[in-house]
Amino acid sequence: MPTITAVHGDITEQQVDAIVNAANNAMRGGGGVDGAIHRAGGPAILRDCIARFPDGLATGDAGWTTGGDLPARWVVHTVGPNYSAGERDRGLLVSCYRRAMQVADELGVTSIAFPLISAGVYGWPKDDAIAAAVETLSSVETNVTDVRIVAFDAATHARVEASLA
Repeated sequence: MPTITAVHGDITEQQVDAIVNAANNAMRGGGGVDGAIHRAGGPAILRDCIARFPDGLATGDAGWTTGGDLPARWVVHTVGPNYSAGERDRGLLVSCYRRAMQVADELGVTSIAFPLISAGVYGWPKDDAIAAAVETLSSVETNVTDVRIVAFDAATHARVEASLA
């Protein structure tokens, strides 16, 4: 079972094997975490997305690309459900974490950093987004030993930390 820690900071600066991108279905970059990862990682990530995901990616699924200019070697992209648009199946959110960890295992990753998937512009209620992340990452069978849940703001970091206590 991996060690899960809460980190207050910028996911694009994490010194891990892979970071997880909360992507959209098109897999062509976007706002929030997705935009930050594409900006920090440079054009290699978008080129890889276009080549590897010509038809995009389904909600709840995950795939990988290069990390480009990021400290992380890989980006594991996953598409969370858009709660604000009526996608409220928690199973899809849980699937994002499970699939991301499966992809991490396929890549031989031992350390990975996650954002809170769907908790930003997609509007998933933050406490449930935290619970889904912690419950799923705590129970998944994996070879990954270091899992970080990265929160950009102090309030969210405190809530993640409390959930892990």
